[in-house]
Amino acid sequence: MLARAALLLGSAALAVLGAGQVSAAPDNVVCQFTDKRFTEISGLATSIRHPGVIYLHNDSGDGPFIYAVDASTCKTLATMKVRGMSARDAEAIATGRDAQGRPVIWFADIGDNLDSWPFVRIHQIREPKRLVSTTVDAVTYRYTYSDIPHNAEALLANPAKPQLWVVTKQLAHGSLYRLPFPLTTDGVNIASKIRREGGLVTDGAVSPDGLRYVLRDYDDAYVFAGLPPGRLVATVPLPFQLQGEAITWAPDSRSLLIASEREQRLLRVTLPMSALSLR
Repeated sequence: MLARAALLLGSAALAVLGAGQVSAAPDNVVCQFTDKRFTEISGLATSIRHPGVIYLHNDSGDGPFIYAVDASTCKTLATMKVRGMSARDAEAIATGRDAQGRPVIWFADIGDNLDSWPFVRIHQIREPKRLVSTTVDAVTYRYTYSDIPHNAEALLANPAKPQLWVVTKQLAHGSLYRLPFPLTTDGVNIASKIRREGGLVTDGAVSPDGLRYVLRDYDDAYVFAGLPPGRLVATVPLPFQLQGEAITWAPDSRSLLIASEREQRLLRVTLPMSALSLR
């Protein structure tokens, strides 16, 4: 996988997105996961319905499972198995809204290490009112890109309405794509390219208040004002985690939560004021 290559290449291979680097943000170990099933945490998302809860998933080897976790204790609260999902290469998760305004979880099976699949899949799941372990149904959408197939690990969802963006993961640079809405279950949807982004983007998230979003690579978090395509306002060095890939916002929209495929710590990164600017 490209993840292993990134660890070897180090920060010299990572593209700089244009804003000045700020001093390292303070980091705090919130808690440690003890669930033995969390072997390769690849994505995090902040719940809309349940304050203080995050959703996470492993890389594709785990299967079609979403775990609801207490974001202060790391305790697993519920396990959701997505009915009929093959989890070919699940790489991202986000929370947003459906066309009726109901909270949903977007589970993205969008990894494509060889840039060869004719389409990838995004699954829309109603966020449960109660957190209990169960099998859940999903609406599955297929999409491809307006140019060629791409590998991707970052999904961005508008928290207020059905709107999705994907950032592709390439060595030199990736790109930001907008998915069409309404999505159709008939045929393959086409994602439209908006602009070039940095290389090796492993995850991303829109803040719960919808005012900014973040992308991350293996070294840094890039904070943008507005919804995609936003304006870069800060580049924040992240504390080291071996193959750190996952990122989401804390409910206050002022700090970040990060996790790794290779260790069990959930870290909080407090953002500097420059990262919270909307100017």
